[in-house]
Amino acid sequence: MSSLAAARADNFYYPPTWDPKKGGLTQQATGQHPLRERARKLDQGILIIRFEMPFNVWCEKCNHLIGTGVRFNAEKKQIGNYHTTKIWSFTMRAPCCQNRIEIHTDPKNTRYNIVSGARQKVETWTAADAETMELPDSKEKPDMSDPFARMEHGEEDRRQGRRLRHRLVELRADADIKFGDDYAANKALRNAMRSRRKEAHATFARHKALGLPEDVPLAPQSEDDTRRASLVTFGDDRAFEKARRFSRDAIRSSSIFSAPPDRASASGSHSASRLTGRPVMPPPSAVSRLAKTAGGAVSKPSLRALGNKKQSSAADRRKRLLGLNVKLSLSNPS
Repeated sequence: MSSLAAARADNFYYPPTWDPKKGGLTQQATGQHPLRERARKLDQGILIIRFEMPFNVWCEKCNHLIGTGVRFNAEKKQIGNYHTTKIWSFTMRAPCCQNRIEIHTDPKNTRYNIVSGARQKVETWTAADAETMELPDSKEKPDMSDPFARMEHGEEDRRQGRRLRHRLVELRADADIKFGDDYAANKALRNAMRSRRKEAHATFARHKALGLPEDVPLAPQSEDDTRRASLVTFGDDRAFEKARRFSRDAIRSSSIFSAPPDRASASGSHSASRLTGRPVMPPPSAVSRLAKTAGGAVSKPSLRALGNKKQSSAADRRKRLLGLNVKLSLSNPS
């Protein structure tokens, strides 16, 4: 590799047209700043950055709450110095109403100050509300270099120790009971885990037996639930077989010749009546004929009587046909 190619590979090559006063190589090659749009106001001393809200604030224009951690495209510029530390100003637009918010750094107090556009949300609480221990302020701490202050502080500690001595004894006794015998503690823990595993396996087997997914919760079984479930019946298992045999017997005992429509409906109604044990209502044609002869509406007792009459007449015709078939078979022994 030539020396020129090596210089270009290491990015150490500067063309003869390069002018250090006009910026770097990338800026001269592309005609813009390496930071692109973020440096569009760099001539005014303003740089566009991503600023994160350090605390909860209320927008002064629309009273909208802007939470901690919300990020903005803020304009950053220097407005002063605190000794050798720079004081920066961040200007941004609220996302709710495009209100202009300005925040300054405070190096003296190590915090941020809201100058305009918003106000900080006041969030105060006590150590009791937060369930924490309140630490004493550095100004309130006694000076340990003073012998009298040291003696007073030591006496307070001894008095507090005597007051809490019984509590320390109780805590030590409790710790000895729980962790004094490592073997017993380990055995109790393993027994508890073993029982939990057995319950988990039993629950999984129940899910698998019932065909349910594992995420379906199952309540624990009880003797009362088992007894109640055993008392629930869903009908006779042989009812379907009895109905099938009865229908086949009715078919065998009926004539091979086609019956009239009224007779067929009557035989079907009779079979249904024997299956259900309830009288079957006559067909609509019979109801209309009965209504015409009665000259008006038909009552329910009349309909039941008509249905029972048709059933009895159908049974009589079936008996006569059976007798005729028996005579024909006796007369023709071949």
